[in-house]
Amino acid sequence: MSTPAPPIEIRSLARKVEVAWFSALCGDDYEYLGVPDGQLRSSYEHCGEIVRTADRLGYQNILLPSSFVVGQEPLPFASAMAASTNQINQLVAIRMGEVHPPMLARHISTIDHIAKGRLTVNIISSDLPGEKMKNEDRYQRARESIEILKQCWTQDKISYHGEYYDIEIPWTDPAKPYQQNGGPLLYFGGISPAARDLCAQHCDVFLMWPETEERLGKTMQELSERAAGYGRKIDFGLRIHMIVRETEEEARAAADKLVSKLDPDVGEAIKARAQDNRSAGVQRQDELRAGAEDDYIEENVWSGIGRARSGCASALVGDPDQVYAKLQRYIDMGMRAFIFSGYPHIEECELFAKHVLPRLDTTKLNIDQGRLPAETPETPLTFGPRK
Repeated sequence: MSTPAPPIEIRSLARKVEVAWFSALCGDDYEYLGVPDGQLRSSYEHCGEIVRTADRLGYQNILLPSSFVVGQEPLPFASAMAASTNQINQLVAIRMGEVHPPMLARHISTIDHIAKGRLTVNIISSDLPGEKMKNEDRYQRARESIEILKQCWTQDKISYHGEYYDIEIPWTDPAKPYQQNGGPLLYFGGISPAARDLCAQHCDVFLMWPETEERLGKTMQELSERAAGYGRKIDFGLRIHMIVRETEEEARAAADKLVSKLDPDVGEAIKARAQDNRSAGVQRQDELRAGAEDDYIEENVWSGIGRARSGCASALVGDPDQVYAKLQRYIDMGMRAFIFSGYPHIEECELFAKHVLPRLDTTKLNIDQGRLPAETPETPLTFGPRK
């Protein structure tokens, strides 16, 4: 009997999933949420150990977030990690507008070659530090940046005339990536109408933050229809925290312990320093938590992390069978990428790899979608002719 297709149109029909972990580049690692621990600071050594742990345990990707806080800047950090990991991809968060797009394409190309194609890009469209733009303007700038990146990766010259960028460059060789057929996959998250339209038109994987299955399903349906309007199909992913233990009682106790020393005022201050703290996605999660019983917005989905975290604010909490069953429900809905994290990040990474990861049928989306070549491709940085 064949496996039933998901209820929405997606790009990757096979029920294989890309499982990623998260490296706390932005100061987001704790034993007790909101209580800083000098051993868990976002240093090169600690964040690098998170990446190497996920690499060793067989995760397919790892998210490197971006924000103007004390911690590692994702692009140079990814370059260092590319040379010290073996098989894991890196999902590098890049805020559009921070770097002139042709030079950004060159930065990405350099890391893509160092990593031999083990690179994906998380498009960020929030305000730059110290900046306040209208929502529509931010997404227009992001759209123009992406369109220039795509010209760099797929054309012989850059010819772009937009609202924010007016560029003519007669060659794109300095920015040609290692990956083929369009370059690195673009992951994106955002729920405003402008955000959804940008993803539908240009990106490959739409990332969602935790909500109820009903809300997630409606978002996926709407994005799938928008993408179809551009003659495209996209994939869907979920960014969520993880608390998995041998029993549900132990998992719930670990969740309670995580917030047991949290000062509410400190939690609000931590949320406020993030650049996305007033985004539509954050407000939707706050709304769900406000109406939840004991912070559980749905069975096994605990929103207590949102008391001291902007962005992804909920965790799957349960025993291995409960967590696995919930993930299967998400896969049935059409999700093909997961980005997990937990506190402390290394310990929870190891627990998920022990209890659940081996049970999942995993893959790398950039391999499945023909971006990562099986053999070294001909590029200006490999064996292409020097000009």
